Amino acid sequence: PDGRHVAMVAGRDLHDTRAGRLVIGDVKTGGMTELLSKALWHADDVRWLDDDTVMYLATEGSHTTIGQVNTDDSKHTVLVRPQGPVFWGLSVSKDGRVAALSGSAPTHAQEVFRYSVGQSAPERVTHHNAWLKDRTLGAQEVVTYKARDGLSIEGILVRPVGEKKGKRYPLVVQVHGGPEASVSNAWVTGYSRFGQVGAGRGFAVFYPNYRGSTGRGVAFATTSQGDPAGKEFDDIVDGVDHLIATGLVDGDRVGITGGSYGGYATAWCSTFYSDRFAAGVMFVGLSDLISKMGTSDIPQEMYLVHNRFHLWENWKLALERSPIFHVEKAKTPLLIMHGTADT
Repeated sequence: PDGRHVAMVAGRDLHDTRAGRLVIGDVKTGGMTELLSKALWHADDVRWLDDDTVMYLATEGSHTTIGQVNTDDSKHTVLVRPQGPVFWGLSVSKDGRVAALSGSAPTHAQEVFRYSVGQSAPERVTHHNAWLKDRTLGAQEVVTYKARDGLSIEGILVRPVGEKKGKRYPLVVQVHGGPEASVSNAWVTGYSRFGQVGAGRGFAVFYPNYRGSTGRGVAFATTSQGDPAGKEFDDIVDGVDHLIATGLVDGDRVGITGGSYGGYATAWCSTFYSDRFAAGVMFVGLSDLISKMGTSDIPQEMYLVHNRFHLWENWKLALERSPIFHVEKAKTPLLIMHGTADT
């Protein structure tokens, strides 16, 4: 507010997959300082409370957190812990005492929330979609499991409506794109997401936040780089195995879908992992790394934050990590949906 500093959400370096670090810039010197550099979250928004304090909203694991920190990183207070509704769109009053947010939860889509500094949690202001009270929803939960190399992975599970103990259910795996994105424990039903629609039809629906996802800090978000379709997609299969082991899922009735990078995962699981999936729906996905590198409008992104190699540096890996390379082993029925652009 006094014009001395600029607050922003930024990437740590050229290889950071997504802007998610809290940074203060000194207007006079041009110096940049990252606040809370060890935080294992991705900042989504930042707003000034006064000349020396900012409020931030961050994705932390499967939830969001709200906090405030001084511009010299000397004092940090967590205002709202990562639990309950998941929030977006932080806006703060001129006096820095009241914030407005939009937020959703497993039982409702986005609503307006109001937060006064000092409250334990934001207060819901609007109540749209009242008809949801008359619908039976599938129970939703955060699932944590170990990948085959021991890394802890999270995902969001929507259980079938009317679930009966001891009965196994078909599963739809919905893989997010990016991979620099994540699915929070919020309302997960809508465009291209089955969520409660699938649960209402007797399916379990699973959204894995495989390695490379955001919300767990820079190290986790970059851990999949240089290994396209490698451990990142093994994490998806390991999540399916976990749900089978719990007794919920019928391993012979597992389908997979996703858009963009999630479409890449769908194609990979329908070819390389064809023995594990009964059906796939690939949306604006990736089938051939080699042709993509020659036609993509994001070649620098592909090099800097995904593959970390140029095609001519590792042609063999690009070939072998292309779903089309494994098409001869594919027995999974696959619906391919595409268009002029992956927006």
